[in-house]
Amino acid sequence: MSNISEKWMVVIAVLIGTFTLILNNSMLNPAVPQLMTVFDTDAVSTGWVITIFMVTMGMTMPLTGFLGDKWGKKRLYIIGLGIFVVGSILGTFSWNLSSLIIFRGIQGVGGGIMMPLSMALIFANFPKQERGMATGIYGVAAMMAPTIGPTIGGIIIETGSWHYLFLCNVPFGLLGIWFASKYLKETEMNSKITFDRWGFITVTIGVGLILLALGRTSSLEHLTNALNISFIVIGSVCLVLFIMIEKKQKYPLLDLTIFKITPYSLSVCVSGVMSIGLFGGVFLIPLLLQNVYGFNAIVTGLVFLPTALLMGIFMTVGGRILDQRGGTGVITTGLIISTICTFLLGSLTMETSLAFIIILMAIRGVGFGLSSMPATTAGMNAIPEQFISRGSAMNNVLRQMSSALGIVFISIYYEVRKAQLYGIEESVEAANLQAINEGFIILAVLTAITVPLGYLLGKTAKEMPTQEKNVS
Repeated sequence: MSNISEKWMVVIAVLIGTFTLILNNSMLNPAVPQLMTVFDTDAVSTGWVITIFMVTMGMTMPLTGFLGDKWGKKRLYIIGLGIFVVGSILGTFSWNLSSLIIFRGIQGVGGGIMMPLSMALIFANFPKQERGMATGIYGVAAMMAPTIGPTIGGIIIETGSWHYLFLCNVPFGLLGIWFASKYLKETEMNSKITFDRWGFITVTIGVGLILLALGRTSSLEHLTNALNISFIVIGSVCLVLFIMIEKKQKYPLLDLTIFKITPYSLSVCVSGVMSIGLFGGVFLIPLLLQNVYGFNAIVTGLVFLPTALLMGIFMTVGGRILDQRGGTGVITTGLIISTICTFLLGSLTMETSLAFIIILMAIRGVGFGLSSMPATTAGMNAIPEQFISRGSAMNNVLRQMSSALGIVFISIYYEVRKAQLYGIEESVEAANLQAINEGFIILAVLTAITVPLGYLLGKTAKEMPTQEKNVS
């Protein structure tokens, strides 16, 4: 690896850790039925294995900006990856469901530290004109892992034990720690900053309760549950208090003034909607292939592979175009491709071939690749260097919440609409297909709304120096 420049080794170092983290989380989804059997419990209780990771990860993310500035980003990243590895080792030895949930929560803490710092570390080592390509390659981990994870997880469950879902993290996690220790450069530390205690309390409770409510919600009945409503109300109040507190802090936990920078605000909106579209599709496609067309889980997983491959390839292509020509064309083109393919996925029939679905999904992956990471990078490029780690943390928190919200909304719509259609359609399969088609149409409309936002993002990013002056 001596021929690879040090800055690209930084990308490889954070990519190893991030890919391991996201892959493990997505691999666990197909394991839920087996975990129900192993621990003799119901789906709601076992679902906490997935939910707790999302909650602890979202609660930890707002801290990374402050801790990264205080202790150094390299040191903190290694600590985060180390926590994730420890959680994985402990998860392997789980003796009951409660212990497994606790250890998954530990994994989530490690992930919440790592994710925002990954982007910040890349930005610290690349000039603005090269960040698109760098983040495009890094984005392979962020976008490919959720699509191939269920396939790998399904194979492990079918051929081995659920323990291997945790055990396989250890060697890759340790490899990531070695790479990080060797190739990451320590960033400048600021010992003068003080901890925003009340900001931390309010944002942690706010984000935690909202993600907890969303994680507990998969049907209309859950949405009207008094406890879930209470979580959302209390969480929302805490976030309002957090915003009020941050405006008065000399050293805020998350500096909200970066939202004055138009490209950053637009990029957050575009990235959030793209996350809803990505994870909404990940939710709907297995239902389509298994409940409508009768394919098994292995075929379902294979359908995602061309999507993941092309998404990864075109992330690097999109990043290079962003570096050379700016974001206007590439982001808008990607959003248009994603919109068209998502609309077409909403017009499937019982006679639609599997090949047609694979092609549509693959082309949709091209659209996501061209738009998602370039949009994030264009927004991050527009904020001052001292705000990078906090801007990345904010972006990750909002993306986490929008992904959870998108899955909840689509899952509830699917369940409610399917029940309505049972008495109208000729068969259960037809009712499922109609509900899924409508779900894709909703996702397509949301994506279409972001097309003009993507165009504005590319245009306003050119005004970056002027807008930076407005940040105080």
